Amino acid sequence: MRFADGPSVHCDVHVAAAVPRVWELVTDIGLPARLSPELQRVAWLDGADGPSAGACFEGYNHHRQLGEWRTVSHVVELDEPHVFAWAVTDADGRYGEPTLDPANAMANWRYELDAEGGGSRLRQSVRIGPGRSGLTLALERWPDREEEFVAFRLQELRAGMEATLRGIKALAEGTA
Repeated sequence: MRFADGPSVHCDVHVAAAVPRVWELVTDIGLPARLSPELQRVAWLDGADGPSAGACFEGYNHHRQLGEWRTVSHVVELDEPHVFAWAVTDADGRYGEPTLDPANAMANWRYELDAEGGGSRLRQSVRIGPGRSGLTLALERWPDREEEFVAFRLQELRAGMEATLRGIKALAEGTA
């Protein structure tokens, strides 16, 4: 897979809890920081105190190879209780020109939620790019290793999503 193709990965899980309970968890932007290996902390910006179309939040991340950086995410889709999606931007210019334009996002994340079998089906997905990120820095340095680097990054993101979904499932089902 090539970066220009908009590489993506998704994971899903059945949760033995009603959609409203799962929705409450997936729209709590602080929860993934407790569950994810990369996202460290988040906070709503501009007086927002919860998800709404156009609302923004900042995230602080850590990666063993890239160090620490801040992002600003923009809620780009909110269809309660089924879709919560946001675009992650490089507001500080860590990987190139600073941008707050969701159309030039480093990544686009999405939760989808539907009733299923007395519980809920929760899907989390991410599409990388088209904006610059740590991955684009590596690709510029080693262009001949593009497919390897893209596959590795997708594998890292999948592992983080699986950890997050396991945590949401456990909290929703009361087993955490």
